[in-house]
Amino acid sequence: MINIVLFGAPGCGKGTQAQRLKAHYGIEHVSTGEVIRDEIRRGTELGRSMESYIKAGKLAPDQIVIGMIANYVAEHKHAKGCIFVQAEEFDKILAGHGLQVDIMIDIHVPEEELIQRILLRGKDSGRADDASEEVIRGRLDVYRQQTAVVSDYYAAQGKYASVNGTGTMDDVFARITDVIAQL
Repeated sequence: MINIVLFGAPGCGKGTQAQRLKAHYGIEHVSTGEVIRDEIRRGTELGRSMESYIKAGKLAPDQIVIGMIANYVAEHKHAKGCIFVQAEEFDKILAGHGLQVDIMIDIHVPEEELIQRILLRGKDSGRADDASEEVIRGRLDVYRQQTAVVSDYYAAQGKYASVNGTGTMDDVFARITDVIAQL
């Protein structure tokens, strides 16, 4: 079993690379963003409460996200492995099931490229948080202030790797699989 945390700023390609890793290794993928967006699409109570956070480019409250992920892990603890996106709390959740994070892969992309990627994605996705450069810059600020420090946590455990997230999807995928092959 292998458990991977894909990490990086909004727009760096985590979702795209997670889908490729899922297909390549046959492991599960859980994206907190997708779980939340699905709740919004379905109009659930959770979705309605989260929509204001998403539109403002803010991070979801930890208690809600952690609860959703804990349920997901409990339902998938016998899988070949999992790809998680953006969460330090996964260590605690996994430990509760006798599992651990094997590696955190941090995908780096320059900020101006991130903004262009997200704006382009917003034209197709219809996501309100992808359509405004102001909201995108706010999300990147929140990422830097609140989320990026997680890399230090995994680095202290010897479970941190950084990859260049620019270039083709194949280039980035090759860099990520090179890291995984060294485990």
